Amino acid sequence: MAEKNTLFLHEEILLLALRDEEGTIAAGTMYQHAISGAILSELLINKRIEIRKFKNKKLINFIDSTPVGDPLIDECLKKISGAKRRASLQNWVSRFAGLRNLKHRVADQLCKRGILRVDEDKVLLLFTRKVYPEINPEPEKELIERLRKAIFTDTNNIDPRTIILISLANSANLLKVIFDKKKLKKQKKRIEQIINGEIIGKATKEAIEAIKAAVVVAAVIPVIMASSVSH
Repeated sequence: MAEKNTLFLHEEILLLALRDEEGTIAAGTMYQHAISGAILSELLINKRIEIRKFKNKKLINFIDSTPVGDPLIDECLKKISGAKRRASLQNWVSRFAGLRNLKHRVADQLCKRGILRVDEDKVLLLFTRKVYPEINPEPEKELIERLRKAIFTDTNNIDPRTIILISLANSANLLKVIFDKKKLKKQKKRIEQIINGEIIGKATKEAIEAIKAAVVVAAVIPVIMASSVSH
């Protein structure tokens, strides 16, 4: 469970995806699937679910119904616990990515935290939409600094949640939103090492297992998107 002042992974994903002043989503990202993957990752970290192989398929197995403490995560946990049969990782990532008002629900929590505010603007002078400009930039600054230090320095002390976040953000094209593409390209090997668990701080065996499971979730995101494009 995230500590009181710590953002949940899906909140961090939305902060990275939103353009600070406009409060709109940056183009070219798969942020919905990254949010979905983040929710599943939180459930894995908190041992509410696990990934198990059944007949060569990686399926989500329900473990514990104890609420995590976030409305969206706990709703998704109920959906998994109430499912009549186990479903694949890909299936749950797709289902949660399609939840109604997903972006707005995550943004609402960030508004309650005093990080964003809700506004309205007009599209083509006809339609109104909700936008979420940033009013407290410090949490995102700290978040980006965590990612920068992990990706662009030689540190070997990277915490499990940062590794998972890098995996999700990389899969959903979000790293390109916050960092220079050419500089990122030079760090491709470093990013792969982080995602593969070759660079990690003092983590327990349980934390390492949670990282590996969450990285599997992140790897599903581009597969889903490729599948949707081909149909």
